[in-house]
Amino acid sequence: MAIAYISHPDCLLHEMGSHHPEQPARLSAINDRLIASGLDMALHHHDAPLAQREQLSRCHDAAYIDRIHAENPESGLAWLDGDTAMNPHSLDAALRAAGAAVLAVDLVMAGKASQAFCGVRPPGHHAEHDRAMGFCFFNNIAIAARHALDVHGLERVAIVDFDVHHGNGTEDIVAGDQRILFCSTFQHPFYPYTGDGEAAPNILNTPLAAGAAGAVFREQVERHWLPRLEAFAPQLILVSAGFDAHQADPLGGLGLVDQDFAWVTRRLCDQADRSAGGRIVSSLEGGYDLHALARSVEAHLKAFLGED
Repeated sequence: MAIAYISHPDCLLHEMGSHHPEQPARLSAINDRLIASGLDMALHHHDAPLAQREQLSRCHDAAYIDRIHAENPESGLAWLDGDTAMNPHSLDAALRAAGAAVLAVDLVMAGKASQAFCGVRPPGHHAEHDRAMGFCFFNNIAIAARHALDVHGLERVAIVDFDVHHGNGTEDIVAGDQRILFCSTFQHPFYPYTGDGEAAPNILNTPLAAGAAGAVFREQVERHWLPRLEAFAPQLILVSAGFDAHQADPLGGLGLVDQDFAWVTRRLCDQADRSAGGRIVSSLEGGYDLHALARSVEAHLKAFLGED
């Protein structure tokens, strides 16, 4: 079955300054790599729609949504925190990023794709119920999860997050929602300095020490994630695909390589085949070394296709 690739030109227009690591070149590097590798021809491309207020409201406070709309500047930059800013195109980009995740769920639930990848920015997993932070405005993956549950009637959805940074926003939004299992590996102690305890029974945090390489990551996934996922039997798996755990990434301190992302993707595909009809939706989070990011996304998507 087809793999959907969902993006939009608006995601290239959001900028936070020429030296900011979360830059449009991230998507350009991914696109160039997919074309050069020939993988682009195997993907079904879709334009991301703008997320609707009802979809955002399943995860975000109404006053917060209003505030994000109001903060979008007519010119220049509006800073929401020390590293998160909006330019005149940021609101549309953020709405497209969340809308991509919603469309991805719709496509896999309708059987029009087996897996979907959202090549979007800004990322989302640091966005809390009522706060933007860490380059994130709306929590794309949590919005996708609630859409799957509330619109498509699923009973069990898993979110897995292998970004180098803890998905504090996702935890903030889904903690206590027993319909969602959230599994997260991340460097600790490290920004945003959360995730060192269990926030709720449906949260599985697996912190990794600085310098941990692929063997440690794989062992932790096998010991912690895979048994919980098997017991939970998710009907859909959502992935916060952060590739800044790569050893080359300038913002992280872990030691993963391209093949580690392929490995974890194959393990998730195995679980999806057993309990979710193969359905996986993945959305881009971190990854700031352009070459490592592009190669890692390629490895991630090839794993969906069953390629090494």
